[in-house]
Amino acid sequence: MIRVVLPYHLRNLAHVGAEVAIDVPSPVTIGCMLDALEERYPMLCGTIRDHVTKERRAFLRFFACEQDLSHDSPDTPLPEDVISGKEPFIVIGAIAGG
Repeated sequence: MIRVVLPYHLRNLAHVGAEVAIDVPSPVTIGCMLDALEERYPMLCGTIRDHVTKERRAFLRFFACEQDLSHDSPDTPLPEDVISGKEPFIVIGAIAGG
């Protein structure tokens, strides 16, 4: 079971609490985890990744085990602590401005 922490606006859209738990088939990669998240919560399709290219939206960042995974390939395996459920995969809405 993968724990995913979503930012406030995506929680409201999906009608969930701060954290959701999803089953992800092996091998557990960033892309597979996002596929499973969008399958379970179809209203999130297109909000985290582009509908066509499946690239991460510009103002969202991915973190796990205190590491920024935002620019990693979708084929990057998730850290073992995330796969085991010990640590969450975190989606954060980036803030722009100055």
